[in-house]
Amino acid sequence: MWSDRGVGRAKPTGPDGACHRAGQGPDPVGRPDGRLRVPTAAEPRWARRDERAFADPTPTPPQQAGGEPVIRAHNLSKCYLIYDRPQDRLKQSIVPRLQRLIGKPPHAYYREFWALRGVSFEVRNGETVGIIGRNGAGKSTLLQILCGTLHPNGGAVTMTGRIAALLELGSGFNPEFSGRENVYLYASVLGLSRKDVADRFDEIAAFADIGDFINQPIKTYSTGMAVRLAFAVIAHVDADILVIDEALAVGDAFFVQKCMRFLRRFMETGTVLFVSHDTGKVINLCDRAMWLQDGAIRALGPPKEIAEAYLADLYEAQQGPSAVRDGAARPPPDKQTSPPEVRDQRLAYLNHSKLRNDIEVFRFDPASPGFGKGGATIVDVELRGSDGQRLAWCVGGEDVALGVRCEAHADISNPIIGFYVKDRLGQPLFGDNSYLTYMSSPVSVKAREQFEALFKFRMPILPMGDYSICVAIAEGTQMEHLQHHWIHDAVLFKSHSSSVSTGLVGIPMQHVGLRKL
Repeated sequence: MWSDRGVGRAKPTGPDGACHRAGQGPDPVGRPDGRLRVPTAAEPRWARRDERAFADPTPTPPQQAGGEPVIRAHNLSKCYLIYDRPQDRLKQSIVPRLQRLIGKPPHAYYREFWALRGVSFEVRNGETVGIIGRNGAGKSTLLQILCGTLHPNGGAVTMTGRIAALLELGSGFNPEFSGRENVYLYASVLGLSRKDVADRFDEIAAFADIGDFINQPIKTYSTGMAVRLAFAVIAHVDADILVIDEALAVGDAFFVQKCMRFLRRFMETGTVLFVSHDTGKVINLCDRAMWLQDGAIRALGPPKEIAEAYLADLYEAQQGPSAVRDGAARPPPDKQTSPPEVRDQRLAYLNHSKLRNDIEVFRFDPASPGFGKGGATIVDVELRGSDGQRLAWCVGGEDVALGVRCEAHADISNPIIGFYVKDRLGQPLFGDNSYLTYMSSPVSVKAREQFEALFKFRMPILPMGDYSICVAIAEGTQMEHLQHHWIHDAVLFKSHSSSVSTGLVGIPMQHVGLRKL
């Protein structure tokens, strides 16, 4: 849904918190009426922005949002009427009216369920706000109200700018229409003219990457294909506000990486509001987080603090109140001298069990998305073992080497080759580049010469999942450089089994002990 003008609705409130005014019932179809009282409480279009400097692979800090709020919600409330039996709905539409005619107090044949209660907040231009909470907390209801697909019983909402929303899988699609027809249909709902869609159709189809299925009915699509097409459309409508309801949980590694790259670029200038059960994603992407509980805002603030409090609440709900609180005194760590060679004491056992961190490494894909000025190109990337041979499989905790081979097409005075490893959400896990090693004695490369960077490290123990390696060749310094060739997903690899139970990566344990005191 989209809008480029503010909309607002307001209803009277009452002190009793009842879902209906005394002596007044709901409408015949079971929805609360307007008099309810409310409780008080040359790249694709999407990629045409400059990339981050490769020399610092860590995420850039979120921009400071400024200006007037583009989303204003004041005292939003939504009530649903729950009927125990189908006949109660009919009784509710007839009996209370008859009771009022004969002077009796009307009887309610329903129960009230408040999906939202007095929700108020503002989102400023350029902010990314994540909404977390348990199932039934009111997250999807709030997004639907903000997008105009659901009417609140009370409060007011104002949205400024064009909104692109991905609320439900397949929402906005007609299952009988082909993918091509649904692109035109969905884009028109989002505010594009037929000519605009025709001009962007090739880019939309390329982003979705569903091949000939673009001409088949949506009802023949898998869930992932439908999400691909829907996300491809909203990525090309030039929206000001992007609203997403847990859509990024579906899709393969390539598509999720593509979506994350689009989101990061959109976040540079646009406003994002999305729902997720993944607190790691909220911490990584958001400037602020909102925790909804029982239809009300439990907390609103920095993502890390909100996510940690939410996680603690989830565990306390299952196992009772925590015995350890923040700020509890901790004994000082034992003074130890670390051995020169850090190696997990359990590695020998783990490598002979089903918990061995087996990692399948796929071959370098030169056709992966990338960019650069072209003064040099990356021609091969490979993981090697201690014997220098290319690896098709490796094991977490073992020594590996990453080789990045390049070819110069012009004279390069100070080449910088670097990499970083990303998880399936695009979060950088670790990486490095060659600048500091050769800062005092830079290497020069002539045109048509080939050269290689080699990074030797111990492969971390990785949780099960999909990962990719981003590589780049630049020229200059750590702070000021020219990107010649950047490849987003040069090499994919997959962790099939792992001993890691929590965290982004596992580190070797020098000692794990348990003893009685």
